[in-house]
Amino acid sequence: MDAHFLHLAQRGLMITALVSAPALAAAVVVGLGMATLQAVTQIQEQSAQVVLKIGAIYGTLLVLGYWMAAQVFSYTRLIFDSFGTWVG
Repeated sequence: MDAHFLHLAQRGLMITALVSAPALAAAVVVGLGMATLQAVTQIQEQSAQVVLKIGAIYGTLLVLGYWMAAQVFSYTRLIFDSFGTWVG
């Protein structure tokens, strides 16, 4: 039972990393691009960077949201299906 629980916990952490990676990568890429642009043009406007990061994250969630939800749903279903082995 402990090995099964540890496997589910490990898979949960992997699903969390896998689902959060696209939005995080989009924010990092936009942040680095804006930082480079601000360094070149010497414009230090922080609100533009934040707005573009939020837009990039929103776009990523809009495009990949269904896939992310499907991954989380399949993991949740796996947990509920194996719940009987923990209790009984």
